[in-house]
Amino acid sequence: MSMRDDSGAGVETGGANQDTGGAARRSSRVRRHRRWLLPVATAACLLMTGVGPATAAAPATGSSAAAAQTPADILQAGAQQGIADGYPGVIGMVRKGDSTQYVHAGVGDRAAKVLADPKAKFRIGSNTKAFISTVLLQLEGEKRLSLDDTVAKWLPGAVAANGYDGSKITIRQLLNHTSGLPDYLSALQINGPYFLNTNPREVFPPQKLVSVALGMRAPTTGPGEKFGYSNTNYVLAGMVIKAVTGSEPAAEVQRRIIEPLGLRDTSFPTADPALYGNYLHGYVIRAILIDDGTVSNVQVTGSAGAMVSTMDDLATFSRALLTGKLLEPAQLAELKTTVPVTADIGYGLGIEHMKLSCGKWAWGHNGAVLGYFSEWMASEDGTEQVLHANNEYHLLAGTPGQAHTGKAMTDAFCAL
Repeated sequence: MSMRDDSGAGVETGGANQDTGGAARRSSRVRRHRRWLLPVATAACLLMTGVGPATAAAPATGSSAAAAQTPADILQAGAQQGIADGYPGVIGMVRKGDSTQYVHAGVGDRAAKVLADPKAKFRIGSNTKAFISTVLLQLEGEKRLSLDDTVAKWLPGAVAANGYDGSKITIRQLLNHTSGLPDYLSALQINGPYFLNTNPREVFPPQKLVSVALGMRAPTTGPGEKFGYSNTNYVLAGMVIKAVTGSEPAAEVQRRIIEPLGLRDTSFPTADPALYGNYLHGYVIRAILIDDGTVSNVQVTGSAGAMVSTMDDLATFSRALLTGKLLEPAQLAELKTTVPVTADIGYGLGIEHMKLSCGKWAWGHNGAVLGYFSEWMASEDGTEQVLHANNEYHLLAGTPGQAHTGKAMTDAFCAL
């Protein structure tokens, strides 16, 4: 079955936004370290992946800008190229201050031939991580924990196998991916059933995911020594939230972020694999077929990537986060304190900071889960934002569609 659909495309102008903060995201150079499901060794059996930071959009070169004059035009051209590359649908948003424009191409539902709606919900994958880090930073601001507390202080015995020692790993090292812990999503016993989507309701307790990670290999780096993206870090971060508050991380995200910001189309499913309301169907390429993977297991990703949102809600959240509406100054500074990933990319606490080839700096992140790939990017003050999402992801990073739509996002941001 072919993925390609030549359904409608267009640029739409939105009204003024109620919230005037800021947001951020990353460039395509980052996608490499954002793989999270399958290691290179298992790529032949399944595919490569991306629930954590997938990769950022390609560096801006000006070629997109030469073909289109406005940021929205650039993003629209990238969306249309994404359809030519095989995506069923692509949506995007450009926001400067209170002015918003939306782009869309292809379909959100292949069976019904419904056009891709830029207001529709989708699974945001590792964009969940910024919500989790925000809760922990708020708890620190309330003096209920310190990011320099060890994992063992709050989760005794959770990390104590195969040479890994939770008494030597801090919460901060979980959030900036310097813990040295392996990524459970690279284990075939986890990503195999997830990719095949054989049982969307299969139970995966967080500690089981952590234990799988610890059994994968002995440590290769010590805590704090080196950046190494691992979804295991944020599963543990969610476990710390529960240990400190007595509530599930989803409940704390709801109470502390979703409700105060009025994110009506954002949710944190913990067991139900379905989507509701207006949403993009998510698709998965398996061999030569495209399967509908909308209903998928959220327990596999949990605090590392289970949330659902929209471009508008993501923009509202990231703008509020970057401009201090959710954090005290001390915690905002911690959020933006980065560890090196490359010469031009640093990773903070659930968000990334990157220098683009056009010279601009941006904050951002991306998310990739079965059937969905999304990215966001924003300026330091949150006034400039670009987001995009597509509805096909088969756990393979670095596809032409990701490269072209990611490059368009970066070029659009550079043109703001």
